[in-house]
Formats: sequence, structure tokens, C-alpha cells
Amino acid sequence: MSQSLAAAGTAPGPPAEVVLTGDLARPARLTVSDLLARPQHTAQVAFECATSGIRHHCFTGPLLHDVLSDSAPAFDPARRKDRLRFLISVHGADGHRALLSWAEIDPDFGRAPVLLAVTLDGTPLDRVGPQLVLPQDRCGGRHISAVDTIRVDGGYPTARATR
Repeated sequence: MSQSLAAAGTAPGPPAEVVLTGDLARPARLTVSDLLARPQHTAQVAFECATSGIRHHCFTGPLLHDVLSDSAPAFDPARRKDRLRFLISVHGADGHRALLSWAEIDPDFGRAPVLLAVTLDGTPLDRVGPQLVLPQDRCGGRHISAVDTIRVDGGYPTARATR
């Protein structure tokens, strides 16, 4: 997470897009501008890196839970606590990927304030794309820069297995 990455956010070129896909009623393609139109939250983080020590950053952006909820995950209302079996895979343009559970970000369960950050230390990220920020993590291993795809997966089988 270097300052050069934040500076790249202002480079000329088309705005980055994030594809929301998977078990969603309303899959979407969002730009940083779309994310800026949502309620913004701020997170002051201190990630402890094994090689470079503690790094302090300030991120702003919408909550991941709110962004994904607007895309209507395919929770089955007939199944008690169905949302607890959903996984969220977040992929960055550099190939880095992190996996979260829906329960981790759901306000009724873990309530983790996970952000899709649109600024890093006051620098807009509109050209490189948002960053996944888990302020509660001690180290930044699940931090994803230049998020390009978020997949929500409920593990619904396409056909019932026969024995």
C-alpha cells in the first residue's frame, strides 16, 4: 500500500470499474463515482507489516455490506439464517484475492466495518479503483488494492445430486 498507488489514482485514463457478480438479483458495475454517491465512512487503520513495521492510513468509502445489500443477494427467506452460508470473494487487478463471510459484515452478526475505500490518505482512487479495507485486521493481509471483482456465493447447487 504505497503512496505511489494512491498517486496512480489521479493518472489519466478511464475510471476503474468493480463488477458485482454471483448470487445477486441485481449484479452491477460500479465506478468510484458510484461509490462516492453512497454514505461515506472513515477508518483510521494501523496495519502491522512484518517487513516494514506499522503503517498508518486513513480510508473513506461506503461499507461493503451496504454496497452488496443494494445488489440483493439471493438469500432464501424459507431457510433460517440462510445469509450465514454466503461467502464474498474480493479480487484485485493484481490477482490478489481475499475471502470474507457474509456473517462477518452483517450488522446482525459480526458487524465488521469493512470498507470499499474510495480515498487513501485523502487521495482519490477513481482511476485505480477502490480498496478493500478491514480496519479490524491487525495486519493488512486481506487489504485488496484496485478491486475489480466482488463475487457473492451462496453455494446453491445447480442440480440436486443423485446417489
